[in-house]
Amino acid sequence: MSAGWYLRRLSRMGPREIGGRAGDAVRRRRWRSSLPDSPGVSGARFTAVLPAGTTAAVPPDAAKRLIAEADRLMAGHAEFFGVVRDDMVDPDWCHDPKTGRRAPWGYAFDVSYRSEDTVGDIKQIWEPSRHQYLTVLAAAYAVTGDERYAERVAEHLRSWWAANAPLRGVHWISGIELGIRLLSWVWIRRLLEGWPGAAGLFEDNPVALDQIWHHQRWLAAFPSRGSSANNHVIAEAAGQFAAACAFDWFPSSARWRADALRSLERHLRANTFASGLNRELATEYHGLVLELGLAAVAEADAAGVPVPAPVRLVLLRMTDALAAVVDNRLRPPRQGDADDGHGLIVDGAGTDRWASLLATGDAVFGRVAWWPEVTASDVRTPLLAALIRPGAIEVTRPTGRPAHFADAGMTVLRGPEEIWCRCDGGPHGFLSIAAHAHADALSVEVRYDGVDVLADPGTYCYHGQPEWRRYFRSTLGHNTLQLDGADQSASGGPFLWTRHARSRVLVADTSEKDVARWCAEHDGYQGSVHRRRVELASARRELRIVDDVSGPKRSVRLAFHLGPAITAELMGNRAVLTWTRDGEERSAVLDLPGQLNWRAHRGESDPPLGWYSAGFGRKEPATTLVGTGSTDGTEGFVTVLGFGSQG
Repeated sequence: MSAGWYLRRLSRMGPREIGGRAGDAVRRRRWRSSLPDSPGVSGARFTAVLPAGTTAAVPPDAAKRLIAEADRLMAGHAEFFGVVRDDMVDPDWCHDPKTGRRAPWGYAFDVSYRSEDTVGDIKQIWEPSRHQYLTVLAAAYAVTGDERYAERVAEHLRSWWAANAPLRGVHWISGIELGIRLLSWVWIRRLLEGWPGAAGLFEDNPVALDQIWHHQRWLAAFPSRGSSANNHVIAEAAGQFAAACAFDWFPSSARWRADALRSLERHLRANTFASGLNRELATEYHGLVLELGLAAVAEADAAGVPVPAPVRLVLLRMTDALAAVVDNRLRPPRQGDADDGHGLIVDGAGTDRWASLLATGDAVFGRVAWWPEVTASDVRTPLLAALIRPGAIEVTRPTGRPAHFADAGMTVLRGPEEIWCRCDGGPHGFLSIAAHAHADALSVEVRYDGVDVLADPGTYCYHGQPEWRRYFRSTLGHNTLQLDGADQSASGGPFLWTRHARSRVLVADTSEKDVARWCAEHDGYQGSVHRRRVELASARRELRIVDDVSGPKRSVRLAFHLGPAITAELMGNRAVLTWTRDGEERSAVLDLPGQLNWRAHRGESDPPLGWYSAGFGRKEPATTLVGTGSTDGTEGFVTVLGFGSQG
């Protein structure tokens, strides 16, 4: 990174964080020349096993998906972030198949992992080494008893341990990677319990013991701090805690366990609004943190370690919040960054992540009457539910489905025929750098029966492609209004915002059955205020958006991003939208503000415009409608989306 970036990053830290990072730098320098030996362990035994009969509770269709995925992996096939790999029989742990580059060997903290020219796409290298594909293989063994799966897991773990000595190479740089990897190892050992070679792979294996100890020593020394204490610190604490519970074989295990549990309690609360939504306002990270928290509680209960009541309470509120915001197809909002990160994977392809989390929440906490029905099945829920002790939590849960989350600034408007609209009037992001935020103040997201009509385009990438990173985070990249070609918030780097737009919700009335109303404003454009009103009229099946701008004359671009399934025919300031859902033709009409000149953009790259990213590393062309003009003499820009009668 440039010197300017380091100065901007430093400006977002407080004295305590600066002091902690200075101490980290000294420690890294000292560790370069003094790598201690892990303590000798004798008589270690793994006792955190699944209760007898647990795998028998796995639904047959979920088991079928799991085995199909395991067989693909056994054949060497996998896909990470849109890149198909056929080398997973014997993977090169430091090779990036996307760029063809291989990350350099050496002292971990010397490797410039942010440089694609140096290491390749670091996410492509890191993801397989989270070993979550190995938890899938281990789960397949637990369900089938087929030792081929267990033997492949053992081969890959031994290969990884041999290729990645402590503090050498890119896999020892980032704490979130170490934390999730430890959690995977715990579950691998648990799921291989019936395999005769399990003890020889883990507790009777000096190499495994050395790796487990060094992972925990690293996490104890270099926690994410201050402005970086977001989902990363949750993963670090959850992984450290899980390992210290299940692999409690070392002199420091009790201390690591206690410290990690304190960190987990503190940061779960800090990362979560009282309403239950994640403070990063990035839905994928809500899912990641919830998965990590549930996995940590499962380890505590398996080991008989008391869990502070606030931990379970936060997880309950997060689960209720998720149940509240999903659409009729159980899809949550697409908001903020998303890198497809999971806390624990034991399911095959095609398993619905959000349905799985709600099913686990039902099994662990119990559903309330307004929750949506979950009919999908998964492997993870019966495994977690077998370990987590059920018990009442002293909290008053919502008696009706929440629609407005005041602390998070999120409002969900629901209409007939499964019309769903998410309105954003919340904080820009979490902590001083708001690392995973997008410049999307007052944006809307509209679906009809689960289909993206006005879509949040997603994330696509983090490192190595700065122009695409800027676009998918930008104001123009969202369904909101841009002034003078600038973003509402100022970016200082791919995970750094130096100025945050401040939003406030003025009206959030979802009580009326006929018309739901929302209004909010933000101050991100210095000298002007953007105010947006949204009304969803159920009887007319119509969404009305009005944008007002106060202040001096400014140039305007108003964008509406359509989902990839939507075909648009633009005629002047009217767009006819058509799509197909479950074999049925659907349509809507989008009447756009007449004061602006409208053009349709699709799949443009110079500069990027008209794209949709369904998942990290993947993008596809989609239509974006952009109106240009100015604020001079206007009474407001009125947009009306009418769904009409559907046949």
